[in-house]
Amino acid sequence: MSPSDPPALDLDEGTSPVEPGDDPEGGHGSGVRSLVEWVLVVGGALVIALVIKTFLLQAFYIPSSSMVSTLNIGDRVLVNKLSYDLHDVHRGDIIVFERPESEADSPISDLIKRVVGLPGDTVEGQNGQVLIDGEPLAEPYLDEGVTTGDFDPVEVPEGHYFMMGDNRGDSRDSRFFGPIAEDTIVGRAFFRVWPLGDISTL
Repeated sequence: MSPSDPPALDLDEGTSPVEPGDDPEGGHGSGVRSLVEWVLVVGGALVIALVIKTFLLQAFYIPSSSMVSTLNIGDRVLVNKLSYDLHDVHRGDIIVFERPESEADSPISDLIKRVVGLPGDTVEGQNGQVLIDGEPLAEPYLDEGVTTGDFDPVEVPEGHYFMMGDNRGDSRDSRFFGPIAEDTIVGRAFFRVWPLGDISTL
């Protein structure tokens, strides 16, 4: 045998090599293994999806016109549930929070609005504008011509935020139910994923 010849396969007498695709167990064992593998893959994917939804990201459907034209009815957004474990809530953030208990019963368990007032701020509406501690708030995210109706000053308690919808004439927000508690915040909406033509960051 020359050095270039492949090594011989030592076979017991009466046996033959197993060709690719042959199943010594007649197919039954292979089928069971495949089924178990698929169950593990699907189960693992479901666990990962549950962990992501519970602790990291969740998609939300926009059911009302309170955030028009930033968000329209039927839009879907991704919410980062870890944002406020990493940094403070910022004025101007769009957040999802639990529906206040004072609001009428509704199948909608979570609301989405924009942060306007931070803890310690005094928020009021005057002459079509939002005032923070008596100073007009710049709101570049509002459509041109949108005004805010007058409302009395509200002092935002520590650990609370004053929320408003961008559609100021059609939004039930902190002007009605007051500032929301920080522990009711679900997360920050940061990306619109639907409709496809309007995919964008928020």
